[in-house]
Amino acid sequence: MILTPLPLTPDHDIPAPLLTELTALYASNHEFQALSGDFPDPDDIRPEQVAASVADELANQDVEVLLARSEGKLVGVVITLAHHPDPADPDPWIGLLMVDASAQRRGYGRQLASLVEDRFRTGGRSGVRLAVLDNNPKALAFWTTLGYEIIGRREDRRLARPCAVLRKEL
Repeated sequence: MILTPLPLTPDHDIPAPLLTELTALYASNHEFQALSGDFPDPDDIRPEQVAASVADELANQDVEVLLARSEGKLVGVVITLAHHPDPADPDPWIGLLMVDASAQRRGYGRQLASLVEDRFRTGGRSGVRLAVLDNNPKALAFWTTLGYEIIGRREDRRLARPCAVLRKEL
């Protein structure tokens, strides 16, 4: 698997072919989209909505959008945050890790998480955090299997959804 930062056009847009791939990846995860409420209609996710969502993320200079490819096919996306807005929080965050539904259960999620952890470790970071929506027990099981531990509960900053906060020592 190859992990690369999201390339943007000189106008800071996502190239059209890549936006098509990203939209398909987001739309393939219907169950997550229905749980998260990130898009108005999880059955009809449109390229302009994905572009706006990614642009909102990239408005923060500490955010990085990483694309995972295997055999040339986009199999996953990860959004990381180098510094949390809370100055008391020293850890970077994984804001989103999504694997194309057609490629799930093949180890891509584990591999992707490991690559992101390695990036943070190489950058001198000693831990990583993430939040899992309370209504997403599959995600909680995935992350705890990878060694993440629940360290608290709170609402997410964007939509005030209840979440478990997890951390892994690097």
